[in-house]
Amino acid sequence: MRRAWAIARATGKAFAVALSKSWQLWRLTKRMRSGAVRFAYEKADGTLRRACGTLHEVANTIKGTGRADDGRTVKYYDVDAVGWRSFKTENLITIY
Repeated sequence: MRRAWAIARATGKAFAVALSKSWQLWRLTKRMRSGAVRFAYEKADGTLRRACGTLHEVANTIKGTGRADDGRTVKYYDVDAVGWRSFKTENLITIY
């Protein structure tokens, strides 16, 4: 619910739309905890980014130099680029 309200405030869209996006993000992070998942999001410059990300067995790659979790971004390990990436929660487009 907190993430849904944050998305609604950031985008100005209806709460129902923000709640749907929040559930989509929850399903994405849940699937990434068990393996690699393909998804797409809009980058900060407006281009489309197709990614293959995971959160499964990547704890040894964490260096501790990232920002604190503010709940407005999703952090993931990019399998294709072999590195950590993140995107704003409201920019998620689809999960394959």
